[in-house]
Amino acid sequence: MNPPRIKKNRRVRALLFAGLLMIDASSDLLAEARPQTLPYTDLVHRLTDLEHLATLPAPGERTAQFSSYDRASRYDEASGKYLHWDANDDGSGFIRKENGQFVLAEMSGPGCLWRIWSAAPKAGHVRIYLDGDTNPAVDLPFAEYFSGTKAPFTRPALVYTAAQGGNNYTPIPFQKSCKIIADEGWGAYFHFGYTTFPKGTQVPTFKRELTPVENAGLDAADKILAQCGPRKFPNGHSSSGGEGSLPVGSGSFTSDKLDGPGAINCIRIRFDPPLAPADRNVLREITIQIRWDGEPSPSVWSPLGDFFGTAPGANGYRSLPCGYTEDGWFYANWFMPFTNGAEIKFVNDGPTERKFKYEIYREEIKGDLTRFTRFHAKWHRDEFLPTEPARRIDWPLLKTSGRGRFVGVMLHVWNPRGGWWGEGDEKFFVDGEKFPSTFGTGSEDYFGYAWGSPALFQHAYHNQTHNDGDNKGHLSVNRWHIADQVPFQTEFEGDLEKYVRPDHPTSFAATVFWYLAPGGSDPYVPAPLAERTNYFAPLVVKEIPGLIEGERMKILSQTGGTSQQQDMTPWAGKWSNDAQLWWSGAKPGDKLILRLPVEKSGRFKILAQFTEAVDYGILQLSLDGEKLGEPLDLYHDGVMATGELSLGTQELSAGDHQLTLEIISANARALKSFMVGLDYVKCVAAQ
Repeated sequence: MNPPRIKKNRRVRALLFAGLLMIDASSDLLAEARPQTLPYTDLVHRLTDLEHLATLPAPGERTAQFSSYDRASRYDEASGKYLHWDANDDGSGFIRKENGQFVLAEMSGPGCLWRIWSAAPKAGHVRIYLDGDTNPAVDLPFAEYFSGTKAPFTRPALVYTAAQGGNNYTPIPFQKSCKIIADEGWGAYFHFGYTTFPKGTQVPTFKRELTPVENAGLDAADKILAQCGPRKFPNGHSSSGGEGSLPVGSGSFTSDKLDGPGAINCIRIRFDPPLAPADRNVLREITIQIRWDGEPSPSVWSPLGDFFGTAPGANGYRSLPCGYTEDGWFYANWFMPFTNGAEIKFVNDGPTERKFKYEIYREEIKGDLTRFTRFHAKWHRDEFLPTEPARRIDWPLLKTSGRGRFVGVMLHVWNPRGGWWGEGDEKFFVDGEKFPSTFGTGSEDYFGYAWGSPALFQHAYHNQTHNDGDNKGHLSVNRWHIADQVPFQTEFEGDLEKYVRPDHPTSFAATVFWYLAPGGSDPYVPAPLAERTNYFAPLVVKEIPGLIEGERMKILSQTGGTSQQQDMTPWAGKWSNDAQLWWSGAKPGDKLILRLPVEKSGRFKILAQFTEAVDYGILQLSLDGEKLGEPLDLYHDGVMATGELSLGTQELSAGDHQLTLEIISANARALKSFMVGLDYVKCVAAQ
């Protein structure tokens, strides 16, 4: 093993945020013994409190979600089977109807709503009734929950639209109960994420008219969330670090060791990767590994970029727990406690020496150290796939057992054929649940946006940091559960539905983040270099020799509509060059005339392939003004290639000819958009 060539900084011991962290052990025990009181300002503090994530969850603490998922999906207790588990009509589900209204959510307290989300909120009112009051605590058109104009839902870091998804992270606590009812016309798609606290916990009943102190607390949280970045430390904080090179070769590393007890509260890495796309593999070649308290296997193991919340490559963004800043620093602000020490390693499995700089910040902790769990972060691909046929659609993000909290995920998607990859719902099974207490409505909905938008966005709790465009190729999304962390007492399984077709080889790579009490089960092992790099090679596009691609034919004239090349990879058919000439926006009587070149004179059989779909029309073809057979009806209830069609045999001279496409009408069952798709034309010498 090559010795690390690192210039170590002198370690300094000091105390950071002592007033917040030096908690006497006896007071900890007293606090655990008596029921907890959480004023509104304490709940607001949870929006930015990364230290709380590391504490053991109390018995009776539970986080769950009501959503509009398709109610056809269910678990049958009698048979023990999952039924219609891939049902996908996720926009309008509800619990029941009462007096012509829709009951969207119903829960018992004490608790707090942390997150409200929708993809299509409309003018119909949504009312939130708390603690049995017959007057709603909130009564607004659903769209106004996300407009940023109705107090107290006005803080832009808490209430906003991200790539067409409405988000509202304003805490709404309740002591006894919460019931959410919607009028007709409320819209489509909803999530209501909430936590219920142990019995005896005292929380206030939410009112839209907050006190000055409560408003000030929300303002302070909003400011923190709007200015995300690496932690800022006063002079005299404790840190260690180094700069130099990571040598070449598998297992070459530099390491840093910290004495305990203490807590890492920020890791920063300055690394100058090569320009894209070369940075994609390089940031997977270098891994970060952290062991707590002398454990034999690392609790943290991840490729470098993935650990900081974005891949592939180096993509700038800022969120509350992690990011990559404009000056080239990766940062992670997670609170990571330990008792007997910590060992941090940076390992280079690549073929090239890499220069980098790192900084590790820590703080002292006192009091009852057993109140803390240990931070875990693991990268994986396709681990622990379901063996039960009915659940084959569930792609596991995380499976773990013990006591802890699930706090987030970064997902790198390689989608070589394009089309929407994320139709799948998130499903969280907590403490042995047969039916998930969190059941979502789509992958993009879980990540806080909507409608598969390729637009990049960055916020404190969720981000789309990379998208090659139109969701084809590479994309990266993350979601952090801070106030809405998911506690578990015995086990946790988090899945994301993955719709898979053999001809659509989309790959997922996840880095999951959670806290786990010592002695819990973390089954994830390091992945070899070959598994984490180079699996995202572009697909080879096949062209059929001897034909003329429709999308490359010269347009001689056009009487209406628009003609353009269309990528056909999202559909389960076989189109030459994975593309077609797409004619849209035209009407019956419109003509599109294309240049058809012929190299040598002769008698030719004219062959062609078109596309059929629900909104395609009936087409008459002509060659040099003479009709080619009968009209073609291009209607189909799916999107299909017609297969190769014979258009007859013609004597053709060498040179250019004119192929005319004329829209005649549409099938009675078709949507009347009269579209046309031409894959290719082929002239084959007749025998």
